[in-house]
This record gives sequence, C-alpha cells and structure tokens, in this order.
Amino acid sequence: MEKAIVTLKKGEGRTLKAGGAWVFDNEIDKINGDFTNGDLVFVHDFDGFFMGTGFINTNSKITVRMLSRKKDTEIDDAFLSMRVRAAWEYRKKTVDVSSCRVIFGEADFLPGIVIDKFSDVLVVQSLALGIDRFKEKIIDLLKQILKEDGIEINGVYERSDAKVRTQEGMERIKGFIGESFDTKVPIIENGVKYIVDVEEGQKTGFFLDQKYNRLAIQKLCKNAKVLDCFTHTGSFALNAGIAGASSVLGVDASQLGIDQATQNAKLNGLEDTVHFTCADVFDLLPKLEEEGERFDVVILDPPAFTKSRNSIKNAIKGYREINMRGLKLVKDGGYLATCSCSHFMTPELFAETIGQAARSVHKRIRQVEYRTQSADHPILWSADESYYLKFYIFQICEEK
Repeated sequence: MEKAIVTLKKGEGRTLKAGGAWVFDNEIDKINGDFTNGDLVFVHDFDGFFMGTGFINTNSKITVRMLSRKKDTEIDDAFLSMRVRAAWEYRKKTVDVSSCRVIFGEADFLPGIVIDKFSDVLVVQSLALGIDRFKEKIIDLLKQILKEDGIEINGVYERSDAKVRTQEGMERIKGFIGESFDTKVPIIENGVKYIVDVEEGQKTGFFLDQKYNRLAIQKLCKNAKVLDCFTHTGSFALNAGIAGASSVLGVDASQLGIDQATQNAKLNGLEDTVHFTCADVFDLLPKLEEEGERFDVVILDPPAFTKSRNSIKNAIKGYREINMRGLKLVKDGGYLATCSCSHFMTPELFAETIGQAARSVHKRIRQVEYRTQSADHPILWSADESYYLKFYIFQICEEK
C-alpha cells in the first residue's frame, strides 16, 4: 500500500532539518493520500524534497515522529533489529548494564518508546501510537539480542500509564506482557541494594538517570551528617549511608516511597544510620532551620516543577525557594547537591536560579562539579528534548 505524503510549509521543519525527530501540526501544509493514525508516512519539504519516513497521529501536536531519513529504508523487522542492537551495543560500552535504560526513545532513533532493564526484568513505556504497533516486536528483538550475551529476560512489565498517552488519543495501560512474575525486583547499583517496584513505583519503578550522580556524592559523605530531600525510594540517602555517613535523614511526601526506602535501608544493613520521614519538604526545611539543624551535605532531587513552557515562572519560584531553604541548612564548608529534571528548566535558567537563591540567603557557593543524566539516557544534540537532567554539587564557603 502506498504511503501518504506529509508536505511541510515553506520555511518550516527547521528542527527536523537540524536532525530532530518531530514534525509539529503547525508545520504541515498538506497531507496527500489515505492513512490511519499510527501509519507510516513519507515527509516531504515544500518543494517535494524527501525528508524521511515516520508515523503519523493527527491527535497529537507532534503529528509525525521520524524513524528514518533514508529514502529506500523499509521499516521492517531487520530495521527494528538494527536499531535495537545499536542501542544495546552503545550501553555495553558506556554504562553498567546490570540495570540500565536500554532504549531512550528519540535519542535511540525509536521515538516514543522507553525500555528499562532491571536485572532480568524489562519495563516498557510506550508513549506514541505509531511505536505502540511495533512495541511487542521491539521487546522480542531485544530479548533475542540480550540472549546472545547470555542475558535471559524472565519478565516484561508495561508502564504505559503516563498522562501523555491521552494526548496521543491512547488509553493509559499497565500490566504484564507475557507471563506474570514477582514485580518487586532486586537490583544492585553502585554497591547499593534496592527492591524496585516495577508495578507501583514512579514511572518505570526507579530513576536510573541519576546512577552516576548518586555515585558522585559518595566521596562527600564519609562521616557526614546528610539530608536527602525528595528521597523517593532512598537512593541518594543510601549512597550516602554506604559511603560511611554518620547519619542520614531522607524526606519524601509519599508514604509508599518512604516505606520502600526504609525496606531498602534494612536490605543494606543501614537501618541504624539512614532514617526516613514522610513530610512535605517545603514545610519541613523551615522547621529544621528554626530548630537549629545544620548538615554537612544537603541533597535536593525534586520532581519536575514544570512540564510545559506555560508554567516556567512558577517553576523558577519553586526551584529558587527550595535552593534557598537547602542552602540555609548547610554548614560552612559543607556541600549542596541540587538538580532539576525538567526539560523546560534550561541549564542557563537553572544556573541563574541557583545563583539568585545563593545571593538571597547571602551564601557564597563554589562549584565542585556539573553533571547531567547517565549515559544510558543519551543526549541527542539535534533533539534537545532528550536533555533534561541538570545536577550541580556546590561547596558553601564563608569568608574567613
């Protein structure tokens, strides 16, 4: 069957021409031919020049997501196998693959799908209609490719329950793909043991993108008094504890997260050192300040305060306030680790906001290092939506 042709308006498609993967609805001049949402289509420039092949969904502002730029490419099993194999070979060279993100959507040229590997379990998140049609084939191919390296996958769980699915005209779903299994999955990362709840945990169950940022704070935490804010299931707190911290307090508003973090502390024999409390961080930090509490290391790992450009002003206020609060609790000579996982909070804007926070509370900060997401979440420079995590470590330096 002949594919429909999506033709861009003159002067549009700048992102696409720069190597991006998306065609937005307002960039399209016309669509010739019959199609059903989710079908593969050809994309042409205004003058008929071939731009590539992607899948279409007119329910979404991102109307076409590109799969290939080459004119004669067939999107078949061989093509998908090539993409999946390339993604796995890249991870083998760049990260610890015992648990890692194996496929990261557009950055692996498979737009709209994320697959995380937790030990011998895969967790898949499908966020676009077109890729949803290929989902099970991609999973099967990945299992075959992993088996070639002696890795047997014993279960697959789907977490396609993100709100963004509704923008694609899709239902939010979760559940087993294939045989059921115990969804509490043990993993080890940076020498720390965790139980990952792939069924009820946030997103795919665990935030793999902070793997090496968690490792980076270990060297600061020996004999330190540590505060870990927005601890989720305790990952930064446990890295501090295993590094030899004298005491660690982890805080999160989710009781489920706190229960899981407490379990993880026991799993690592850290229950006497690492403690957790369920509280709103914005409420707790002023109380700790009033009580005269001070810490050698404060870690701020908040959820994204904005998921759109429209709410960026409120997000700036949130990031500024939480960093002001955190800075006030750090002892002179101590360290603040602070991050943002919002794509719309650009590196420049985040740096400016931290600077404003430091000036507001009269703290001099010295940058130790700047980091971003783990390499299994690669940043494709022509697809800047793949760059979202900013992570700083600062020392607080009072003039002597």
